[in-house]
Amino acid sequence: MVKRTDVVWYAMRITYSRELALKEYLDSISVECYVPMHYEKITYQGKERRKLVPVVHNLIFVHTSRIRLDEIKQQMEYKFPMRYIMDRETQSPIIVPDSQMADFIAVTATMDEQLVFLDPVEVQLKKGDRVRITGGILKGVEGNLIRIKGDRRVVVSIQGIMAVGSAFIHPSLIEKIG
Repeated sequence: MVKRTDVVWYAMRITYSRELALKEYLDSISVECYVPMHYEKITYQGKERRKLVPVVHNLIFVHTSRIRLDEIKQQMEYKFPMRYIMDRETQSPIIVPDSQMADFIAVTATMDEQLVFLDPVEVQLKKGDRVRITGGILKGVEGNLIRIKGDRRVVVSIQGIMAVGSAFIHPSLIEKIG
């Protein structure tokens, strides 16, 4: 049972694609948060450019206590209306375990163009072996081994919210775990 004073990762929704503005505000008051980002090719005035944008608009992960987050929500109600993403079964806010969030950040922070973001339903349909990456920049990341677009990838998922498939991982850098 999570206490209201425990510092945990909450998955939050913010309206009108203001996740980066909220992140800037939370950074300014020293509240840890994370918005998964990726590069997107856009055409502007006939020229193709790469732009860093959120993977999922209106989504931000906040690492703080429930009490502190409720205070922030109340103070910023009009500027940044945010709400908890709820677990449909328990009717309580989704809390992401620290280890799962660390793995998710490790994979998404690479901003590798080969990353594949998946709907959690897609991952549930293709369950693979539980594995750990043993070398490279993703060393220590745990997830499920799944074949996506013909390549072996390690998928790290956040239950009910999203999943991300790493770039191709060579079989020599993967070990099966429990």
